[in-house]
Parts: sequence; C-alpha cells; structure tokens
Amino acid sequence: MTTDSVSLAVAEADDLPALKRELQDAFAVAVIAEFGDLPDGPIPSDSELDESMSAPGAEVLRILCDGRKIGGAVVAIDRETHRNSLDLFFLSSPDRGRGLGLKAWKAIERRYPETRVWITHTPYFEKRNIHFYVNKCGFRIVAFFSDRHPDPHGPAPSGLPDDGEAFMFEKIMGEAEGT
Repeated sequence: MTTDSVSLAVAEADDLPALKRELQDAFAVAVIAEFGDLPDGPIPSDSELDESMSAPGAEVLRILCDGRKIGGAVVAIDRETHRNSLDLFFLSSPDRGRGLGLKAWKAIERRYPETRVWITHTPYFEKRNIHFYVNKCGFRIVAFFSDRHPDPHGPAPSGLPDDGEAFMFEKIMGEAEGT
C-alpha cells in the first residue's frame, strides 16, 4: 500500500535531460488537449528550459512520491526580497488527479519558509492549472497578459498557438487561503 508521501530533492546534473523531457511531455498533454496538435518542437523549448534552470537564484527540484520521481519544479529564490517565483511545475500524467500536486506545492512552501510572496504564471487555456493555483494553493490572479498587455518580464514560452496569453498569480504568505 502506498502512503503517497511527497518529498523534494535537488535535481542532479545528470538527471536534467530526463527532467526536461518529462516536463515537455507533461506540457504537451495540455497543448494537445486544447489545440489538437503540437506546434513544431517541444514546449517549452530546450533553450527556454536551460535559461530558466540557470537563472539567478534558480533551484531545480525533483518531486518524489514514496521515493519515485513523479515530477519537478524550477523555483527562483530571492534571498533579499523573499519574493520568489515558481517558474515551472509539473507532474507526470499518470500521477495527476491524486492530490500529489498539492502535496508537492506544500513541500515547496515548507522548503522556503522565509518566502513572503510567491509568483507564478500559466497559459490562459490551462483551466486545470488555474483551478489548482487559485482553488487549491491559495494564489490570486493578479494580471492577464496578452498582446494588449504584454508581460514586462519577458515573453511566454514560444511556440504556443495562443499568442502568449497568460495569467500571473501571486500568493502572499500568511494570508488565509481561499479568501
């Protein structure tokens, strides 16, 4: 019987190629479900993933369930402002819908207790993500980016057929969730 104990581990350098492929596969499921097909090349691209994983303050984490690799996350930690970013977060398809994502998010929160604010983004069409971040994790939508209001921090992952429309979420730690 599985206990569904979720934990985090820093991803090892030799695990990064596999983690990137798994992340791209997980993202492909949502893109195919919404648009019927994948555009040319993986989403996010290898270069976008490399940039995120090597950004200042970036930490690449493996999500484990009972010791088994089930996903990953890339966070950017600002040790001065404590305004941190969840840049990438995924679970493998077979592990979705079992409450493991919320357990993984709670493990990330525990790992960085000094965080004052968490920021993350998701494409507008990702209803599962929007539900997860708002209704399960306690984030609030604070911006909608589109061609009329572009993200000032840079473009969304390239290759999506949605013109980069995305929501930005914020979670102020210490606030009651669901309010």
